[in-house]
Amino acid sequence: MPPINKLSEAITVGDGLKADRANWRFGGEVAQNFDSHVSKSVPLYHEGHKLVCELSDFFLKPGSLCYEIGCSTGALTEKLAQHTAGKADVRFIGVDVEPDMVEIAKTRGKPYKNVSFVTDDAMQMEMQPCDLIVCYYTVQFIRPSERQKLIDKLYDHLQWGGALIMFEKVRGADARFQDMFARMYDDYKLAQGYSPEEVVSKARSLKGVLEPFSTQGNLDMLGRAGFVDIVSIMKYICFEGFVAIK
Repeated sequence: MPPINKLSEAITVGDGLKADRANWRFGGEVAQNFDSHVSKSVPLYHEGHKLVCELSDFFLKPGSLCYEIGCSTGALTEKLAQHTAGKADVRFIGVDVEPDMVEIAKTRGKPYKNVSFVTDDAMQMEMQPCDLIVCYYTVQFIRPSERQKLIDKLYDHLQWGGALIMFEKVRGADARFQDMFARMYDDYKLAQGYSPEEVVSKARSLKGVLEPFSTQGNLDMLGRAGFVDIVSIMKYICFEGFVAIK
């Protein structure tokens, strides 16, 4: 019987990245390779970016402010800035707790006077009234015990008629659907070129770090914050996007 790996031993999760079991982090080499890794790991990742940009047309007016919470390397914030280039005085603030991510984002944002990136905790930071907030596969990494507080805060800082666009990995509604989702997602990652060992290792690294809610769980959370008008805008296996309007 092979020896059991110690918790501190790094394991290969694909794309040259390593992570400890139950201890996935977004700094260091993960930040440097994040864009390529996540675009292979999350189905319709770039299509989701395009959808967010198109949806922003309905909420960003001249003078609007948009936050991206969990902006990582700033790729989506940059696309939003490019998409709204014709609208006067629209501002974008990208927020991430990981300094290595923000440093990359700041380099990406240098050509844009209306874009800024800050290293901060969305749970603690001061926010201004805004018309759009984007959380692109971010909330799933917030501790479940704190998650409602964040959504409440985002709701409170949206202007009336503003929107939260939230993309999340979601659990199945029951055990059978969850098993289907998990196996189909495994097949998806294998089709992207990851080895079975890398697929398992990545899942092990995310234990206790990525804790998704079900579709209904996310809808209930948004409803408790005060959102009434909520719609699902994209769904692929266990990945889903929502728009919630205040």
